[in-house]
Amino acid sequence: MNNHNRGLLLVSIGTIFLSTSPILTRWVADLPAGEIAFFRMLLGSMFIFIMSKVTGTGIWLKIKDMPKFLLYGLITALHFLLYIASLMYTSIAHSLSLVYTAPIMIAVLTALFFKEPIPRHKYLGIFMVILGIIILAGFEPMLTKEMILGDVMAIGSALCLALYSIAGRRERDNYPLFQYVFWVYFLAAIFLLPVALKNFSLPTPKNFAILLLIALLPTTLGHTLYNAGLRYVHPAYANLIMTQEITSGILLGYFLLGEVPSKNSIMGVIIMLIGLWQVLHARSLDKNQTLGRKT
Repeated sequence: MNNHNRGLLLVSIGTIFLSTSPILTRWVADLPAGEIAFFRMLLGSMFIFIMSKVTGTGIWLKIKDMPKFLLYGLITALHFLLYIASLMYTSIAHSLSLVYTAPIMIAVLTALFFKEPIPRHKYLGIFMVILGIIILAGFEPMLTKEMILGDVMAIGSALCLALYSIAGRRERDNYPLFQYVFWVYFLAAIFLLPVALKNFSLPTPKNFAILLLIALLPTTLGHTLYNAGLRYVHPAYANLIMTQEITSGILLGYFLLGEVPSKNSIMGVIIMLIGLWQVLHARSLDKNQTLGRKT
């Protein structure tokens, strides 16, 4: 198996674990979003610490590297905080669909800062994604102020996810996987601590068990496998695969929560996915899969 396919496989497996996040988060919705995000990052970093000890991987960081990891931790904290908060205000369909506009943001950011221009034939896909967002979020019959707030939070989370993905890709040769994700998760938890303490509610044993699952499944396994995949593939490909969490999340929301997506939600999701495919599966991306160096 070549490195590119290995990366796609790692991200695909990670996405399976990531798809559990919306449902598990809804099951602890009585806890503040900041507290959920804090425990997700803190417990996730603890799981990574244990795994590093089992595998004999060093995780200690040099002082000179701390400033950029503080930035990575802040971006990650904002991503999870906004994502979890969005699930409290809007539907799973809206949240996941808007969060996964991140591949478009990656295409724009890499073009601006890494001199990777967007080919003209990708503009159709970008237009389709925007159209899908309008249909999904703008023409929802039951759209409320709370849902609009949740949608805005999801878009903010998407921007942070794009930056998080680019950072993970850029640092692939500089730090071992467990060292990188441990410090990103742990520092994200530090940033989230003041938010968690603001309206802290002591988790019940049931809630704490669910928080452990959130830290283990979508974080320690899902996001860590995603970061592992980023070491072999362009973040655009990785994010494209991650969009399949939308389908899984909507299906799980329907079967476990009874949350039936509207026709507009389904139509918007379909159009967005087609647009993402058009943008990210263009043949030019096959010729330019680098972000800093060739894979």
